[in-house]
Amino acid sequence: MEEPGADGEPPAGLRSLLPRELLCSRKGQLLLAEAVLSFIIFICYIASSASAFMMAPLLEFLLALFLFFAYASKLNEKFKGLYWPLTDFLRCVTAAVIYFAISIAAVSKYSDGASKAAGVFGFIATIVYAIDFYITFNDLVTFLKQGSSESPERRKSEDENSDSDSD
Repeated sequence: MEEPGADGEPPAGLRSLLPRELLCSRKGQLLLAEAVLSFIIFICYIASSASAFMMAPLLEFLLALFLFFAYASKLNEKFKGLYWPLTDFLRCVTAAVIYFAISIAAVSKYSDGASKAAGVFGFIATIVYAIDFYITFNDLVTFLKQGSSESPERRKSEDENSDSDSD
């Protein structure tokens, strides 16, 4: 009897949890980097005297993991009620701003090594989140341009059928 991972491939459960196409994609790599950096920053803040800042990395870690597994399980294609790129864009923008602010505070105000390390990793996370929101913004603009070029007929028919008194 063969063992499940004897041929060099991961077991089927792990393979379905971490699909290769997501791990090889730019979005998957960015989400994984965001989750790892957020976890490292969270651990650094726990070990430092700047423990008041630990909630932001914890929330960003959990959000990055959620989105990673949502994209891995194709939840974004199944659940159409939420516009995923816009949500991801807003998450990246707020995370970049928050990490930049708390990193400046951690490096300048606290003198212990863990706070300094959290600040340095925070600046790195700021760059990663900025790259992610730049790429997501470009995808968002492309989508909006496609949507505006397809909808003039639909918009015209909706205007004709409208009962508004704005005339």
